[in-house]
Amino acid sequence: MRTKKVHPCGSKLWEIIRIGVDFKLKCQGCGHIVTIPREKALKIITKLEKRI
Repeated sequence: MRTKKVHPCGSKLWEIIRIGVDFKLKCQGCGHIVTIPREKALKIITKLEKRI
């Protein structure tokens, strides 16, 4: 998925690891994992990309 803001490593691409009350996201640039509330996650997502 893509986000509005850029991660400090310079990547906008994230992988969704877990969905629930909180979203667990993994940065595709540096591998950093963050957990954010569902409401915030839904606001920052701009585009979902399908896995191959």
